[in-house]
Amino acid sequence: MKTPHLREVIGSRMQPEAPNITTFVQLAARDADASRIAEAAVAQWSNIDAALSPIIGQSGVAALFKRSLRLTGVNYPRLHALSESTLRPGDHPGLRAALSQETALDAAAASDALLRTFHELLANLIGDSLAERLLRSAWNLPSIENGHAAREPAP
Repeated sequence: MKTPHLREVIGSRMQPEAPNITTFVQLAARDADASRIAEAAVAQWSNIDAALSPIIGQSGVAALFKRSLRLTGVNYPRLHALSESTLRPGDHPGLRAALSQETALDAAAASDALLRTFHELLANLIGDSLAERLLRSAWNLPSIENGHAAREPAP
């Protein structure tokens, strides 16, 4: 798979905007390696699980996550392979492993695409405004400090 130029990825980003969102591609631009991006992605998905599970249930979040993996996997084969595996709600070690095997830029682009797809699916079900309100507490990307993703507490 051809690795896109960083400017192409950032320029083609169609993710709905949220206040102060830091993309995974921006982390890659700051010299984060694939394993750090994978850690940040897992922390992000843990935040999303925590924010949405009380509202749509763990199985609802897991179903949207799995569908997002399948749709995003069209362009990122490791994510497609992950969508074919048995996924338990709130458990993301497979995502960490899949992203860690990519280059930093590919891991970042795949993570951004997965998050964008998840948001679009959720917005199609419940509307943009409600989707953004529900995701707001989980939206900001955890910071990466000392080589590890630091999970930020939800407000």
